[in-house]
Amino acid sequence: MNVIEYQPNMTVEYCFPDNKSSCTKEVRTGPGHIFLFSFLSCISVCTVFFNLLVILSISHFNQLHTPTNLLILSLAVADLLVGLVVMPVNMMRLRDTCWYLGEMACTFFLVINFLSVSASMCNMVFIAVDRYIAVSDPLLYSTKVTVCKMSLFIILGWSFSLLYVLIYLYFNDHLLQSQILSRCHGECILIITSSWVTIDLVFSFICPCSVIFILYSIIFSLARRQAKAVTSVLNATSNRHRDKVSKSSNSKAAKTLGIVVFVYLALWIPFYLCSLTVENIPYSSLVWTVLAWLIFINSSLNPLIYAIFYPWFRASAKYIVTCRL
Repeated sequence: MNVIEYQPNMTVEYCFPDNKSSCTKEVRTGPGHIFLFSFLSCISVCTVFFNLLVILSISHFNQLHTPTNLLILSLAVADLLVGLVVMPVNMMRLRDTCWYLGEMACTFFLVINFLSVSASMCNMVFIAVDRYIAVSDPLLYSTKVTVCKMSLFIILGWSFSLLYVLIYLYFNDHLLQSQILSRCHGECILIITSSWVTIDLVFSFICPCSVIFILYSIIFSLARRQAKAVTSVLNATSNRHRDKVSKSSNSKAAKTLGIVVFVYLALWIPFYLCSLTVENIPYSSLVWTVLAWLIFINSSLNPLIYAIFYPWFRASAKYIVTCRL
């Protein structure tokens, strides 16, 4: 018998009826949940599609094998993991609260979850550093930043992200199978200690966010100064045309900077502000669900921000979609 009587006219289902320590089961099948499930499924499919498009474009066309594009490729791989693994699993957990795959699969899922997010942020920092070098020293950029050097930095970035995730899970007792902090059987959660909330806030948000914001501010300042220097050496007959080009470049740089910083801050600040009150908000609450999905949606927006505005991406995507490779 899969249900036991709880009170008159009400029954409680369990994830594993034969296990006395089983978690209670909740299946959400209302019209609102069906619509939400369909909507999130579309987001997951779009995330996979756009990031695959970026990966195929850069991987297939030799002309796109540049240091900057390698960073965009690495970012797309991290975001692809979110759309391919993290989003589908979280959608299933929105429908059925039970975890049926066991402790090892739970640990593997948590590793993929944190690794994809951590690697995504690490690549965003690398992209900011790459653009800073390109703007501050454009003549020596090709000698300072090569494909081989960038590949090495990408490998180190992923390795650092994986090491951080393993340490993070280890000190929160989730890599020790005999000490997994779950309240009942059929649950896959990570109970984070208060000290690691602060550590993660510093290393996963404050530090990368500060680096990105400072570097993009310097980039914008240097771009304006360089544009003024170019304008100052032009002759009188071409000044008017060059002013228009300069203003257009500055406007585009300001717009790109604003999109990058705003999206990054808008999707991450609410999560980390809420994490400071982690003891007062249940992990399964609507608040955590919304905040987590805001972070996942960042993986859908990254290919749009970092790739779709480039002409090479539009051209290569057209060849791929129309099967003209």
